[in-house]
Amino acid sequence: MLDVQKNKSLKPYNTFSISVDANYFAEILSEQDLKDVLKSELIKQQNLLVLGGGSNVLFTKDFNGLVVKISIPGISSVEEGDDIIVTAGAGVVWNDLVKYCVLNGFAGIENLSLIPGTVGASPIQNIGAYGVELKDVFKSCVAYEITTSEKRIFNFEDCHFGYRDSVFKNELKGQYIITSVSFRLTKSAKINTQYGAIQEELNRKGIAVPTIADISNVVSEIRVAKLPDPSTIGNAGSFFKNPVITWVEFEKVKSEHPNVVHYPAPDGKIKLAAGWLIEQCGFKGIVVGQTGTWKNQALVLVNHGAATGTEVYSFSEQIINDVNAKFGVQLEREVNIL
Repeated sequence: MLDVQKNKSLKPYNTFSISVDANYFAEILSEQDLKDVLKSELIKQQNLLVLGGGSNVLFTKDFNGLVVKISIPGISSVEEGDDIIVTAGAGVVWNDLVKYCVLNGFAGIENLSLIPGTVGASPIQNIGAYGVELKDVFKSCVAYEITTSEKRIFNFEDCHFGYRDSVFKNELKGQYIITSVSFRLTKSAKINTQYGAIQEELNRKGIAVPTIADISNVVSEIRVAKLPDPSTIGNAGSFFKNPVITWVEFEKVKSEHPNVVHYPAPDGKIKLAAGWLIEQCGFKGIVVGQTGTWKNQALVLVNHGAATGTEVYSFSEQIINDVNAKFGVQLEREVNIL
């Protein structure tokens, strides 16, 4: 029988470690658990919040409603022609899935090593890092409509993937809960070393012909060096998206700031490094009250122990305003604000 708890602290369930409470809380360990809660009277009477790993959320107040924590486990794989279809429960820790795939020689997500969060959140956010995005390997996901509790399978075309974006953040926002995700991987690795410091690290290690395990290890080392561990200091990883601007806008920024860090983006646009923009405004490693930016990466906002969500939000607003004033570029938060 599904256990619904009252007045539950959400501090252990968000990586920012913000101390807030929820009126009601239910942990989902199976599709049947989810169907039970979707058909319950409680869900009809309460605001609903679906949580995965809590790594992409900033709570600014207590949650007045029902929090559903998705913890559905399990990883399986089948061969489909030259491909490997790997399916994981929505509650699987993302990096555990990466480790499973690397260990079994299934290539495609090694560049996404050590991204925080769970599998269920990966298509919602279209997670990405080091030249790879979730959409590059996505096959399908299973989700349940909240209002009807009906099961639906979403294929690639259904998801309308964009940069850190999908149909689940737009047209269907708040309408479905994902229970599992399937990925199309391969045993014939196409190694991607062109983004960030991957190639530089491989050269330093003397690795001329890297395996997917080498890529995963190097990406993990780079991320550990740059990003703080949420178990030791509250954070949600990258707080802002890297802004994507037109070529004309880029030429204006570059004329005033020739060293601006940038990368090519689809449709002839340019992606700017948000961390670099923030650092140029003097924010790297600073402390403001109980919040601030991480010492090694200005893109990461942290909780030094007792920060409130409102304090972190206000600080992020200051960063957005300063970057806009200096570069004429509008930063957008990657983290969901509640």
